[in-house]
Amino acid sequence: MRLGVLVYIEKDEQILMIHRQKRDEHQGFWLAPGGKIEANEPPHNAARREVIEETGLELTNLRLQGLLSFPDLGDSPFGDEWHVFIFYSNSFQGALREDCPEGTLAWVSKKELISLPMWEGDRLFTPMVFQVQPFCGRLLYRGNVLHESQFWNL
Repeated sequence: MRLGVLVYIEKDEQILMIHRQKRDEHQGFWLAPGGKIEANEPPHNAARREVIEETGLELTNLRLQGLLSFPDLGDSPFGDEWHVFIFYSNSFQGALREDCPEGTLAWVSKKELISLPMWEGDRLFTPMVFQVQPFCGRLLYRGNVLHESQFWNL
């Protein structure tokens, strides 16, 4: 089992996203900044660390908005079972990196966000990130296809 974070950063009705160019299962997709939680690292620390590494921005507020489970029945595109903490921030300082190690950084209008190439499950939960109510969910992929999805408000 692996633990990860995704951080949705908002500024002026736009969300900071990464167009992934790294050669892995996410190549070509748009994702929020994030990554793996290291051993003994609290999730909120991992979120802040990943945002600094990938974007150069230092978050000045951070809200846990959701928790997602990605089971692995042996054919997950992610190679393992994952539990991902979903964070939201609308306050930061610093300058945006010009050379993100994961891909190209871009501010994307909230209205256009889910029309970008992304995992099918991301299209389902991304609107929930911007609601007041926290959520949790389960997304089961078989190969690259979303096989089941369930969401609950907390």
